[in-house]
Amino acid sequence: MDSPGSGLEHDTAALRRRVQGRLTASLIATHVIGALVVVGLAALLMPSPGMSGDLVRVTAVAVPVYVVSAVVAGTLWGTRGALRTLRWAAEGRRPTDAERAASLRVPLRLTSVQAVLWGVATLLFGGLAAVFQPEVMLTELLVVAFAAVVVCAIAYLFGEFALRPYAALALAGTTPPRPLHGGVNLRMLLFWCLGTGVPVAGLVVTAVLAWVRGDVSTTKLAVSVIVLGLVVLCFGLLVTVFTARAVVNPITSVQDALNRVRAGDFAVEIPVYDGTELGLLQAGFNGMAAGLAERERLRDLFGRHVGHEVAVEAMRTSEDDTGLGGTVRTVSVLFADLVGSTALAASRPPEEVVALLNRFFAVVVDEVGRHHGLVNKFVGDAVLAVFGAPAALDDHATCALAAGRAIARRLAEEVPDGPAGIGVATGDAVAGNVGDPRRFEYTVIGDPVNEAARLTELAKTAPGRLLASWTAVEASAAEEAARWTAAGDVTLRGRTRPTTLASPRG
Repeated sequence: MDSPGSGLEHDTAALRRRVQGRLTASLIATHVIGALVVVGLAALLMPSPGMSGDLVRVTAVAVPVYVVSAVVAGTLWGTRGALRTLRWAAEGRRPTDAERAASLRVPLRLTSVQAVLWGVATLLFGGLAAVFQPEVMLTELLVVAFAAVVVCAIAYLFGEFALRPYAALALAGTTPPRPLHGGVNLRMLLFWCLGTGVPVAGLVVTAVLAWVRGDVSTTKLAVSVIVLGLVVLCFGLLVTVFTARAVVNPITSVQDALNRVRAGDFAVEIPVYDGTELGLLQAGFNGMAAGLAERERLRDLFGRHVGHEVAVEAMRTSEDDTGLGGTVRTVSVLFADLVGSTALAASRPPEEVVALLNRFFAVVVDEVGRHHGLVNKFVGDAVLAVFGAPAALDDHATCALAAGRAIARRLAEEVPDGPAGIGVATGDAVAGNVGDPRRFEYTVIGDPVNEAARLTELAKTAPGRLLASWTAVEASAAEEAARWTAAGDVTLRGRTRPTTLASPRG
């Protein structure tokens, strides 16, 4: 059986092999490209009658030998050194701040290695030209230096691309206060120098050399300038494309993640693999998404406690406003209370009582929500629901009466061991927040609340266990009112005027 860390070790080893392979391949490719640039430009820029036979033979041997030597030296010095810098990943641990900064500088370090190798090449081939054909020494230096710029630019771009997985690991879970190396401005300036500035400078130097020597024909000068111009255009395009990808890819990842957040996916997290301001943008988005996820979780939890409508109303309240107080509005109130809950609690185990209450509450919450009401609070084994506050509801009486009938029917079918009395009343009440600025709750206070509670007491012994005030029936739509019938007048406890009772037909 594999050890628990074997999978992680395998993934780390596979990543190491993949990155090492990419770096080695890019190293070989850049040196081959550099050698081709040297050969091509030398053929174009050397003055007539061209290079001497001795210099040609020496160069033909020196170029492949040096390229192979540079590849070997670059692999041992650059690639292995880079992987040593990234050994924290092989050890399966988080990097220190110093290791993180060093890891993000690896592409620049690899570029420096290439610059040193091609700087040696410039001196070597310039020295060979000085020995065998001094008049072409300056041109030879220009050609090799131009190829060095090409190699360094490509090496940096390839290295940054190949090392993105390690950059993502190094920056995972962090939000640096500032770019860890350079920045977008420095990167763009560097790419301009490599892709445009130095090649165009090479064109200028070529023209100056032709002017100073005076032995270059117009045709050869034109061909040299045209070829160099094409090289500048192609190389500049290559650098521009890679630069655009380096800038656009992080922005695209943030844009895609924003679309997912807009669709409701707050768990989205994007890998941070850029050490510039673009990486800070990625890390900042992750922090924002985490904050939104936490806010959504709290809002959902808040909504479960006080109701979605109350939660929305609370979020509209200014931070400087305590939100205490209320407004008078006409609402309908539904009150439901279990029958014999005291005896029930005394005769059954607590687990059974809680399970029964949850089944009872589930039916009430489901039907109140279906009929656009708000479950305002649970009071022991009773439920208070409001229709018409905090969100206005034109037909609140119709909704409350329909919800009462649906609850009574479902309780008889689904919770036969938990009968409950249900009362519905309509009238003016004060709806708003009460309490203290440090802790308050939304509630409805007024005559319809008291009336619904008293109707609930009567409903516990009434047929169907559902009673409403005739005022609520009169305020409802004709279709709903037709489902109710008057059941006499009664003066409810705590009230001075009689209430006309209404019970559902059938």
